[in-house]
Amino acid sequence: MMRTDDYIAILETGIPPAGLDATYGSYADMFSTLLASEGRAFRVFRTLAGELPPHGAHLKGVVITGSPAGVYEGDPWIIALMDWLRVLDTQTPVVGICFGHQVMAQAWGGHVEKSPKGWGVGLHEYNVQAHDLWQTLAGKGAQTIACAVTHQDQVVKLPDNAIVLAGSEFTPHGAIYYTGRKGLSFQCHPEFCEDFASDLLISRRGIRIDAALVDHAVETLKRPSHRYDLLGAISKFLTV
Repeated sequence: MMRTDDYIAILETGIPPAGLDATYGSYADMFSTLLASEGRAFRVFRTLAGELPPHGAHLKGVVITGSPAGVYEGDPWIIALMDWLRVLDTQTPVVGICFGHQVMAQAWGGHVEKSPKGWGVGLHEYNVQAHDLWQTLAGKGAQTIACAVTHQDQVVKLPDNAIVLAGSEFTPHGAIYYTGRKGLSFQCHPEFCEDFASDLLISRRGIRIDAALVDHAVETLKRPSHRYDLLGAISKFLTV
C-alpha cells in the first residue's frame, strides 16, 4: 500500500503574468498535467507563500518551478527553500527549472548572479557535454538540445559533485546533473508550449524586455524544439 506521503512534491515558486494563467494554467499546472498523465501521485506546495513539504516526508521526488524572483534576493521564502533543500534526503530526486535550477545550485554550494549578458529569451540551443548521461536520461543521443528560455540570472559557479550536462556560450551551465545526490536541473523551460512561451514574452515586450529582442525571440520559437525529449528525461529521472 502506498504511504500517504508517497508523492512527488511540486514546489510552486512563481505565477504567470495576469491573464496567461486563465489560458495556460499555473507553472505548477504545467507539471501536474505531465505527472497526472503518467498516473503519478503529486502534491502542489505554494512555496512562494511559504509552503514546503514537512521534514521527514517520504517524497518520491521534487519539482521546483520557475519564478521571476532571484535566488540572491533574500526573501524569507527563498531562504526557507534553500534551507529545506540542504537537509533534504540526498536520495530524493530533485528537478529544477529556471529559478529551480538556480536555487538548487545556490543551496548546494554554487553561485548565481544576474548576468551581464542580459536577457536570454526565445529558443536557445545547448551543446550536450555529457553524451552518455544524456543518452541514458533521454533514451536517445543528441549533439544539441533546443528549448525555450526566459532568464536574466545564471548559475556562474557549479556546486561540488555537479557536472554540466549541456550548455552554450551564452549559458555555460544550461543543464546540471548532480553526482553527490539525485539532482537534475535545466535553465530552459521544457514545460512551456510554444504558444505560452511566445505569449509570455509578448506580455513583457517593451516593459521588462526590449521590444526588438522580444520580436526576434518570438520568431525563434517557431523552430522545432526538444522540449518533449527534456520532459521525457525528467520523467525518467523521477522514476529512478
